[in-house]
Amino acid sequence: MAAANPKFIAATAHIDDGAVQPLPNSRKVYVTGSRPDLRVPMREVSQSDTPASFGAEKNPPVFVYDTSGPYTDPAATIDIRQGLPSMRGQWVVERGDTEELPGPTSAYGRDRLSDPKLVSLRFDLKRRPRRAKPGMNVTQMHYARRGVVTPEMEFIAIRENQRIEALSELLRRQHRGEAFGASLPKAIAPEFVRDEIARGRAIIPNNINHPETEPMIIGRNFLVKINANIGNSALSSGIQEEVEKMTWSTRWGADTVMDLSTGKNIHETREWIVRNSPVPIGTVPIYQALEKVEGKAEELTWEIYRDTLIEQCEQGVDYFTVHAGVRLPYIPLTAKRMTGIVSRGGSIMAKWCLAHHKESFLYTRFEEICEILKAYDVAFSLGDGLRPGSIYDANDEAQIA
Repeated sequence: MAAANPKFIAATAHIDDGAVQPLPNSRKVYVTGSRPDLRVPMREVSQSDTPASFGAEKNPPVFVYDTSGPYTDPAATIDIRQGLPSMRGQWVVERGDTEELPGPTSAYGRDRLSDPKLVSLRFDLKRRPRRAKPGMNVTQMHYARRGVVTPEMEFIAIRENQRIEALSELLRRQHRGEAFGASLPKAIAPEFVRDEIARGRAIIPNNINHPETEPMIIGRNFLVKINANIGNSALSSGIQEEVEKMTWSTRWGADTVMDLSTGKNIHETREWIVRNSPVPIGTVPIYQALEKVEGKAEELTWEIYRDTLIEQCEQGVDYFTVHAGVRLPYIPLTAKRMTGIVSRGGSIMAKWCLAHHKESFLYTRFEEICEILKAYDVAFSLGDGLRPGSIYDANDEAQIA
């Protein structure tokens, strides 16, 4: 990866050539669903033939899950200044329950958009943000509980199957074991995906403002998913480097990417990442909110945090880590710890609670946070703000509280 470029210019932004090369001994293939625009990517891995000494047999290819998006497709033209194609945009519009906004509605988003000093850094997004129409619910869980199988659910069913029907029975053999309550069918059907979401056992983290994503699912009855953390800091890295981190992460199999940026131009950096990411992007909104008050946790307010949520929802962030479980009466329980509060989000909210001697606004305003996220179909990741930082502190009163 190239050294950090402090003079990033949007007009000359480009992708690392190494991140867009086809992977060896394999090729990108697509399985088409019930509609022409539902093309599910997979990687067809070629196998060498069995040697003559073992039977001289030609071996079929193996199909595997592929998170790399168009970056490893030789037929795709990659230009990070344009972003990835809007795969899900038409699906969102067809449902008729969202509306296009005239522009960013968060105060911070409007300020950044109108700042002439940021023109050279800004991603030139032509599309306007969307949100749910008044009184409408646009979450995949809502559709699932109404019995609706969405294109996203069909996409996921095809993707999770990985064309397993093409494998021989020998390769599908599974050892006996304890399922621990899991219910794994031999083949994943769209209706199974819908049912798992309706039951609350799985989620599709796909913001309506991130139509570039290839739908994926997280749940106990589906394939294991891997997250990758990226992010700039006040000391190093810039926009170009963060986009490269994202593309390399997805190339090597990251199913989701968490942007933990705390440095300069967080808003612009995130826009470039989201527009070029084929996988869901997550953040910890309290990190950016803290930057807005110059790192002074006690000066955080619900209004600043709420504006940050809306800003990021309209950019297309797919899931948020929210440390709503850090409550005022639990904080003294950490006093006897060897390593204290090691969660950054947890320590930020603990400092705020002690400074104001009040419950965290993430806790008291949790229902309002839910309503905001519901309007964009953004998922929660509940942050473990009082997790232990050492074996000495493990399973202590603060963690269990």
